[in-house]
Amino acid sequence: MIVLHATFPIDPERREDALDLAEHLVEESNREDGVVDYRAAVDVQDENRIRFFEQYEDAAAVEAHEESDHFQRFEEALPELLAGEPDVRQFEVSDVTDVEL
Repeated sequence: MIVLHATFPIDPERREDALDLAEHLVEESNREDGVVDYRAAVDVQDENRIRFFEQYEDAAAVEAHEESDHFQRFEEALPELLAGEPDVRQFEVSDVTDVEL
């Protein structure tokens, strides 16, 4: 499994546009083959920071996602939405265990 965690600092004046695009991206991405889970959230300490948590079955699913129309649309809009550099990290996961709280 491949897990991506991406953080985007958003220009406060473009926050609503960014949230609309993120909502559409999440909705469409969760319909893709090979996507285990795809979520976005607003950081509780900074409302102008959007965090994406993405889980894919394999590298082919990541590649297909990056070629999708909805991802391309989001990526093309990013330069006008950002208020800083994004931070994107990829993890290759070989084992997943549920943790009870």
